[in-house]
Amino acid sequence: MDNLLKIAKSAKLKATRLTTEQKNNALIIMAEELVANTDKILEANALDVAEATYLSPVMVDRLKLTEERIVGMANGMREVALLPDPVGRVISKHTNKAGLEISKVSVPFGVVAVIFESRPNVSSDTASLCLKSGNVCILRGGKESFRSCSAIVSALKLGLKKAGLSEDLINIVSDRSRDSANKLMTANGYVDLLIPRGGAGLIKACVENATVPCIETGTGICHVYVEKTADTTMALKIIENAKTSRPSVCNAEEVCLIDEDIAYNFLPLLKQKLVDERIEKGLRPVELRLCEKSKNIISGKEASETDFDTEFLDYVLAVKVVSGVDEAIEHIEAHSTHHSDAIISTDNGAIDRFIASIDSSSVYVNASTRFTDGGEFGNGCEIGISTQKLHARGPMGLNELNSYKYIIKGNGQVR
Repeated sequence: MDNLLKIAKSAKLKATRLTTEQKNNALIIMAEELVANTDKILEANALDVAEATYLSPVMVDRLKLTEERIVGMANGMREVALLPDPVGRVISKHTNKAGLEISKVSVPFGVVAVIFESRPNVSSDTASLCLKSGNVCILRGGKESFRSCSAIVSALKLGLKKAGLSEDLINIVSDRSRDSANKLMTANGYVDLLIPRGGAGLIKACVENATVPCIETGTGICHVYVEKTADTTMALKIIENAKTSRPSVCNAEEVCLIDEDIAYNFLPLLKQKLVDERIEKGLRPVELRLCEKSKNIISGKEASETDFDTEFLDYVLAVKVVSGVDEAIEHIEAHSTHHSDAIISTDNGAIDRFIASIDSSSVYVNASTRFTDGGEFGNGCEIGISTQKLHARGPMGLNELNSYKYIIKGNGQVR
């Protein structure tokens, strides 16, 4: 680890001096190498999946790679190559009373370390965003995805080499013990920014123990509130997508709030959509965890005290009947992780009240929370979804991987 940190730090200057053309060319070649090495990557991934017997089926889905997913990863890198280069962007400029021209200019952080768990695609997403934003990256994946990530990084390093750039711009931690994670958290003078991507335990450990700058990301207790004027067909479609399209990701819905004025009509339709119809189609039904009021209307499991504070990452949905928009806001404020929350409504007053009151990184109106994603937001891909307010919030792309410095030009002024 000590040697890896020194290698990454020594590569910082190389990264900052790369031209936009060099970075874009490298990204295109790296994407080509990623696809060209599909067989090797899938072989490594198969070994990881075979050993992941302790993971739930939906978590195995996060781990598993396919040809289609690798092509998607490569396309994400190509999209990053097409985005504007954030390095050197003039954020503001003015001349002060002394005649000094003061510019605020976007600059890389330096060495960005990412600690993540079972999603191998984080390797290529992080590498591409860090390269384009002028940063060196250190990847520390979980034990369950180590072979997959190593195969991906090998392909990316080959792409860097073919592009004539240093392979040290991308680094992967081979030590899978907790010591290596702790080392990154306390690597002052070597790591300029630490980003954890994973479950609540990992994020909590990094936020509490890191002595290097750390961004809190991603735990997603996402709510969908069905207000009394909601279009029923739209609401059911959105909830089905938010909960079942990929329940293992952080932007999946975990809690459904329903206005009491429509609860007796809407709840049976919700059960039919998420439970009965899925069983008829041979799909896994959603387990509904019901509050006392909703349990009097439809059948399901009674919600426990912790269900409204749980990121299930599975086919489980907590359901609560609320008296109106104010109680919905109060519930979200009490239980939200400030990730993504939605209102389904045709009442502009209720919508405006919800938007103004919900303190989350992404607030939706009549749309699925599943869109909270770097690619969907036009960032090409993402390095994480920040649920804090300093300095980044929501899906983090190229601009969020740059800080800034002031450049002051004068002609002999003294104070």
